[in-house]
Amino acid sequence: MNIIFLGPPGAGKGTQAKQICEKLNIPQISTGDMLRAAIANQTETGLKAKTYMDAGQLVPDEVVIAIVKERLAEDDCQGGYILDGFPRTVEQAEALSGIAKIDAVVDLAVADEVLVKRLSGRRVCPQCGAPYHVDYLGDVTTCKVDGTTLIQRDDDKAETVLNRLTVYHAKTAPLIDFYQKAGLLRSVNAADAPEAVTAAVLAALEASR
Repeated sequence: MNIIFLGPPGAGKGTQAKQICEKLNIPQISTGDMLRAAIANQTETGLKAKTYMDAGQLVPDEVVIAIVKERLAEDDCQGGYILDGFPRTVEQAEALSGIAKIDAVVDLAVADEVLVKRLSGRRVCPQCGAPYHVDYLGDVTTCKVDGTTLIQRDDDKAETVLNRLTVYHAKTAPLIDFYQKAGLLRSVNAADAPEAVTAAVLAALEASR
């Protein structure tokens, strides 16, 4: 199956994509991965993208679409794939429909207040990167692996999380309506435990076959 994962920051797209890819034996493809691979392979579009990135500019849609087309033509994608983080806008979705047949779009739905609590409660070890959450830390303030004092990343602070969600709702959420009208959208409650979300996603995909 050719699948798209949608969902706001903190919805668990990466975690769920990894689980579903393992179960379906298909690759997980993110925009970042595609760009890095195209640049590393020195494809024509990869080199074009690099000129924008080196200048600190956003890579234009037409270049990103060309890179997506290259990636989806590779052998490991012929049995299906999950697009994680692409498309981000309706314009990109319209362009994608011209180069790929999408079988299902999974929307990992989580209320904003749940996401703010989930993300703003995250703590990480600056030394080894181990993740933690205040809900499960109790009085512990140091990493269980190396004893380093845990920190809260700037992009996990409540104000920043709210700003990220505002951007998501303005630019990416319209994709929900786009794919709903196309009859491809499958919404899953991603506020549940990860294992329950994985089961719900698999059930939604099975219903799409």
